[in-house]
Amino acid sequence: MLAELGRKKIESIHNTPQVKVTDDLDALLQVLPPHTREVIEAVNQSDKLIEIIMDLGRCPEARFTDHEMILSERECTQEDIDYVVQRIGKFMGDNRAGIERTLHRISAIINRQGKVIGLTCRVGRAVFGTVDIVRDILESGKSLLLLGRPGVGKTTLLREAARILAENKRVIIVDTSNEIAGDGDIPHPAIGRARRMQVAKPSLQHEVMIEAVENHMPEVIIIDEIGRQLEAEAARTIAERGVQ
Repeated sequence: MLAELGRKKIESIHNTPQVKVTDDLDALLQVLPPHTREVIEAVNQSDKLIEIIMDLGRCPEARFTDHEMILSERECTQEDIDYVVQRIGKFMGDNRAGIERTLHRISAIINRQGKVIGLTCRVGRAVFGTVDIVRDILESGKSLLLLGRPGVGKTTLLREAARILAENKRVIIVDTSNEIAGDGDIPHPAIGRARRMQVAKPSLQHEVMIEAVENHMPEVIIIDEIGRQLEAEAARTIAERGVQ
C-alpha cells in the first residue's frame, strides 16, 4: 500500500537516473489566452515554471521555482477564464481537470453559482530517478506512507514507484484526481506497465480501492492521497489481504 497524504517524448526511461522530463509544456501553454501564453514564452524559463494563476479581476501571474511575476497589467476577464475551461478536460467533484495524456493539472475556484472564476494551471512533470531513496523499502514488500507539504514531490515519487514496481509485479494505481497517470483514459507512459483505475467522485475512493483488490488481483496498490477515515480503513483491509 503506497499512499500520499496531502512536447517531450519519454525516451530511455530505464537506466537513466536523475532525468527530468517536462511533459509537453506546449500542450498547457496552448490552452492559455494568447496574450498570456506569449509573455510566458518570451520569458523563456519553462524549466522553472511551476504554475500559472488566473483569477477574475486580477492580473495573471506565473510562479517559478525562484520567483513570481505578473504576466500582464491587463486583468483577467471571464472570457479569459472561459477560454481555458473550453480547451481542457471536464472538472470533476474535486474541481480539478487536466489535459489528455499529459500530467498538467488545472484546478478551479468556483463561485456560489457554480461558475469558474479562478484557475491554477500547474505544470506536470515526470522525474526519473527520484525513487532511489526509498527503493529498498519498495522492494521489501512493506507498505509505505509518504508525508510532506504540497509541492515537495510526493506524487512524483509515487509515479516513479509505480513504474519501477510494475516491472516485476502487478501494480494498480487508484488515481482519484488523475494526478499520477495524467488526464484522459490512456495513462501517461511515465507509469510504465502499471494499470490505472480512475475514481468518479473523490468520496468513492475507498470503494475503488477495495474494488481494485477484489477484481484485478494486484500485488501493489498505489494511492495518491488518503484523507478520510473510510480510505484509511480500506488501506488497512488491503494490507490485511497481503497487498503492499
